[in-house]
Amino acid sequence: MPENDELGRLNLSAEQMRKLGYRVIDTLVEHFDRLPSKHVTTVASRRALEEKLREPIPERGVDIDAVLQRVERDILGNMMHLDHRRFFAFIPSPSNYVAVMAEALATGFNVFAGTWLEGSGPAQVEMVTVDWLRELCDMPKGTGGLFVSGGSMANLTALVVARQAKLPNGIEKATVYCSEQTHASIEKGMRIMGFRSDQLRKLDADREFRLPLAGLRSAVETDRASGRNPFCVVANAGTTNTGAVDPLSDMADFCRDQGLWFHVDGAYGGAAVLSKRVASRLAGMGRADSLSLDPHKWLFQPYETGCVLVREGHRLGECFRIVPEYLRDAETKEEEVNFYEQGIQMTRSFRALKLWMSLQIFGLERFRQAIDRGISLAETAEEILRRSSCWEIVTPAQMGIVTFRYRHPGGSVGEDELNRRIVEGMIADGFAMLSSTLLKRRTALHMCTINPRTVESDLRETI
Repeated sequence: MPENDELGRLNLSAEQMRKLGYRVIDTLVEHFDRLPSKHVTTVASRRALEEKLREPIPERGVDIDAVLQRVERDILGNMMHLDHRRFFAFIPSPSNYVAVMAEALATGFNVFAGTWLEGSGPAQVEMVTVDWLRELCDMPKGTGGLFVSGGSMANLTALVVARQAKLPNGIEKATVYCSEQTHASIEKGMRIMGFRSDQLRKLDADREFRLPLAGLRSAVETDRASGRNPFCVVANAGTTNTGAVDPLSDMADFCRDQGLWFHVDGAYGGAAVLSKRVASRLAGMGRADSLSLDPHKWLFQPYETGCVLVREGHRLGECFRIVPEYLRDAETKEEEVNFYEQGIQMTRSFRALKLWMSLQIFGLERFRQAIDRGISLAETAEEILRRSSCWEIVTPAQMGIVTFRYRHPGGSVGEDELNRRIVEGMIADGFAMLSSTLLKRRTALHMCTINPRTVESDLRETI
């Protein structure tokens, strides 16, 4: 084949690459700039999208401009904008432009962040950034950790390490304890690990939706008396439903006294430790044996940016390190780190660069201010709601979340159904987005205000 034959090389010329790159950057800048005026929600039917996107694989390439037009119109034009300043549903992911550009660099350089040999610079940045998070969460030196896809993978990784540390003789009678407000990823993680459903004890939360220590103590004592093997407690540092924080210090004391692994799910609220207004509520978080964090929530990163921290960092390697013959060249020297030996993934992307660049360019103080802003916005939303007799506050503003119900006594439609219909109407309308949840068997509307670009008028107009 002639040297100048480009067939099969999957190359673009430098001019083509620049043209495509500038077009993509322009599209992103326009997205960030015009986002406040866009609909928050655009959900197409499966039938409509089948008609637009179902097709055979193209045998010959299509014009770049034509492909980008389809991406903008048919793909990115049919989605909810979780970074929109009026997206208050679930837990928003506000993102930021610096992190987006960091993601482009990490992807463009095709960084393999599994071994020191193949990515020593990226590995060092991940070590530094993990250590920054350790310091912020008041965990001791010697704590290890790594970036993962999100809170679900962080929780799974922590549970695997807890099992390895506490259950050398098998899992048959082992039990884990958590609040019924705990994120579903804990239950899913236990299922993946081979536990039966009855080995997860979901305990009733108190009136403030926290796990009461008395109920925890009683459950552990009862299970031990019946021959079971309690080994792990999962505490919440900000629940998805209401932002509730379990009594972390008391639970840390209890777990230490009882020889139980203490895992804190801080995927939502852990980053709020940066705020002096609520840091005291998170006292005890740094005493965890393991801690999950989700920087793609309240540290304003793009998906996927989760992190898991383990107090005794050596346990990660003890749990996950396997060195096959084909990776002998990548074995580490002293003080080098192969992150594939610390977690589940072998092939892993350079997730740390997003957060590292964001902190470098904005500085920690800007993040503190943004978190404080999210907390204040939820309190402002509560004030607006309380001024009207048609709204009932279910849980007051805490950690950037307020829940409430529309009251319509005596109406032809039950209040639970009415509140569900409000969400359906918001999806269809597109102006703003809230989600619903069940709290004490009643439907409530859930408003999470952590986007730093949200302004007070967004709250008023949405409500």
